[in-house]
Amino acid sequence: VQLVESGGGLVQPGGSLRLSCAASGIRFSNYFMSWYRQAPGKGRELVASITSAGGTTNYIDSVKGRFIISRDNAKNTLYLQMNSLKPDDTAVYYCVAQWVSTYWGQGTQVTVSS
Repeated sequence: VQLVESGGGLVQPGGSLRLSCAASGIRFSNYFMSWYRQAPGKGRELVASITSAGGTTNYIDSVKGRFIISRDNAKNTLYLQMNSLKPDDTAVYYCVAQWVSTYWGQGTQVTVSS
């Protein structure tokens, strides 16, 4: 099983990034998918989640209206569109797949700084 995140990087406040998570080794369409993040010196927190068919999404309050989680089950890929980024969004972002088992990606660094 592999979950490979990409799309992270350095962006100025107010900028945008789109994260992707390519899944292999699992039947992606069965899995509930989430994005977590871990900021320096803090624990991991759930940022956004999406049901297996993509019909329901949830977000933490601090990203509502700025981030959009989506998935393409035909491409086995999860996305996180991040807009109006703030320095507090700086963290390593992880893709997580949950069904019978739970799998984590290796993470991608997002740094929001001027």
